[in-house]
Amino acid sequence: MHNFSSPDSVNGWSNKSVVTEFILLGLSNSRELQLFLFFIFSVFYGAATLGNILIILMVVTHSRLHSPMYFLLSNLSFIDMCQATFATPKMIADLLNEHKTITFQGCMSQIFFLHVFGGSEMVLLVAMAYDRYLAICKPLHYMTIMSRRVCIVLVGVSWAIGILHSASHLAFTVDLPFCGPNKVDNFFCDLPLVIKLACLDTYVLEILVLTNSGLLSLICFLLLLISYTIILATVHRQASGGTSKALSTLSAHVTVVVLFFGPLIFIYIWPFESFPIDKFISVFFTVFTPFLNPMIYTLRNKDVKKAMRKLRNQQVGSKQGF
Repeated sequence: MHNFSSPDSVNGWSNKSVVTEFILLGLSNSRELQLFLFFIFSVFYGAATLGNILIILMVVTHSRLHSPMYFLLSNLSFIDMCQATFATPKMIADLLNEHKTITFQGCMSQIFFLHVFGGSEMVLLVAMAYDRYLAICKPLHYMTIMSRRVCIVLVGVSWAIGILHSASHLAFTVDLPFCGPNKVDNFFCDLPLVIKLACLDTYVLEILVLTNSGLLSLICFLLLLISYTIILATVHRQASGGTSKALSTLSAHVTVVVLFFGPLIFIYIWPFESFPIDKFISVFFTVFTPFLNPMIYTLRNKDVKKAMRKLRNQQVGSKQGF
């Protein structure tokens, strides 16, 4: 059921009803499938949250991991945890609800946080590629260049760009006249789907959204492509004992980049066309990627595995002592 208020004038659009909530159509109408998805997504969300918290704890508590690479990795885990949390808990709760609604303010908040975390992660992945470039291609200058201050600046810049990127979207979205349709064909408020519900021709706005998000994604992707190409060429020329370790670490980074940008490339090919696979991509981006990232770094990184074993042994030892 539509929920409208009818002020005399809202943002200059007089005599029009204003949408105060949106209806989320979710992933499926099947009650049985919704219960199954409730269980599956609860498990994956719990595992993603726990996995990323573990990585952050390991980096903070183990001196062996007090290096620029792991500092950036812990920040990636924090962003992944936020990425999994901005919409997934509500989606899980909505799987048990017949009426899936979200307030206008809640919808705008989801759009804001989605682009903050997505934009920040893109830039942070570039910072992580820069870190690996220095470590492998300029090892003698690595610790001098990648000081703690530089690491903090890189993380700060990633968050600043994410916030500016998201604020630029929200600046025109929040003032759009929503005066009729309020059904969003997804489990969260996706910007292209929400814009199409506005009561005006949104062609120019769609181009602005595509330009804003697409340009940031393209720049970050090209920087990553150039960085990893140079790194792989350098590793190929080297014949030292550290080559296998460098390749192992690098393969984890490349895998995470592919998992992150793969869905984005598909989305921006047809940004304002609706396809059945769009919901799967949304689930992959918000649920599975935050779960897979800590798994990838844990399985591909010997230092992280050692720290995890040490943390587990400490927990076992404390329980036995108790």
